[in-house]
Amino acid sequence: MTLRRIDKASRRALVASWLGWTFDGFETYALVLAGSAAVTSLGTSGQLERLPAYVGALVAATLLGWALGGIAAGFAADYLGRRRTLMISILWYALFTSLTAFAPGYWWLLALRFVTGMGLGAEWGSATALIGELWPDRSRGRAAAVLQSGFGVGAVLAALAWFLLQPAGNQAWRYLFLIGALPALIVLYVRRAVHDPEMWTEIRERRRNAKATAAGGGQVSPADRELLRSPFTAVFSQPHLRRRALRLLLITVVSVIGLYSVSAWIPQYTGQLAKNAGLPAGEWAANAGLVFNAASVPGYLLLGYLADKWGRKPTMLVYYAGSALILPIFFFAVSTPGVALAAAGVAGFFILGQFAWMPIYLPELFPTAGRATAISTVFNSARIAGSLVTLTAGLLISLLGSISAAATTIGVTSYAIALGLIWFVGPETKGQPLPR
Repeated sequence: MTLRRIDKASRRALVASWLGWTFDGFETYALVLAGSAAVTSLGTSGQLERLPAYVGALVAATLLGWALGGIAAGFAADYLGRRRTLMISILWYALFTSLTAFAPGYWWLLALRFVTGMGLGAEWGSATALIGELWPDRSRGRAAAVLQSGFGVGAVLAALAWFLLQPAGNQAWRYLFLIGALPALIVLYVRRAVHDPEMWTEIRERRRNAKATAAGGGQVSPADRELLRSPFTAVFSQPHLRRRALRLLLITVVSVIGLYSVSAWIPQYTGQLAKNAGLPAGEWAANAGLVFNAASVPGYLLLGYLADKWGRKPTMLVYYAGSALILPIFFFAVSTPGVALAAAGVAGFFILGQFAWMPIYLPELFPTAGRATAISTVFNSARIAGSLVTLTAGLLISLLGSISAAATTIGVTSYAIALGLIWFVGPETKGQPLPR
């Protein structure tokens, strides 16, 4: 793929979508970094006694808002257009994450996290449909992987910002969230430089003509009659698409559960190893979290390259297998913090990197009229599972006896299920045009 062979509209759309998704990554990891500081600053004495539970509730509220906002935005992207929905979603989360900086109490903070999450979830579906419909078949995988890489870049930028802001004291968390207002500037670029794909505008014109014909009592063709229905109904009333969506949802849920079952425990376990070696546990845990997220960027990009070269399903197989293998190695074979830091990078490469198949493969399995609705429903519904796992993480550790046993059991089981599902989720779509 050479950029000179890609038209300007496609490149501009990727730049705008990447910037939006980068700030999504920034905002999401900012909560992980500053959640404890925020609750400590705002919470009552009773809340501070159960600090992990109240921080976990913030993460769960964000994920729940993400799921609901993302599903609603899928409908909007199919009706209003990819570009307009992308602009609304960026403005939404830019506004509410900046308002988070002024939260006067914990419950205000919780409510603002939920509403901010709605904007975060809304961005992915419109951006993914936009890139899928604009980029050529031969390079669609790499473009979607570049889009997904923004999330990892955003996480690294959040860690850097938090490092620089922490000397500001116990209110530093407010400044971190205030940075979330910056994405509003991206909307100016989107409004000027990005246009809806011709694939979608053709559907919009057909829908308008069908409505006018039906209103005038004329005869509407069966194909155009489908456009008058809700995108959700039009897609999921078809048995083969409904079965496909359910399988895709299951494998996506597996990825989310695998991620949220181990992403918090990898830094925690590294911190334990550092403490045992007489080193500062908090510093090593933070470094492990940063390495875990930073390693996702090459993981995303390589997945996109391999998906275009080998195919979608063989590449997914490699990433899920890598995820399943690294967990027992990390939690049972690693005994020093230095090696744990390197292993955290390998884990981030596979466990986070596997999420790049979703913006690549999902748009290739659904028709244009309901594409954003379908992919947003699948991708964002899985966040509900993530929110539940976040809330029950402590219980899982108690039941299984240790971080190592809990993370390995849940993670390996999840990825083993995914390995069995890959060949049944849908057809191989490497190099093929998107379904109309």
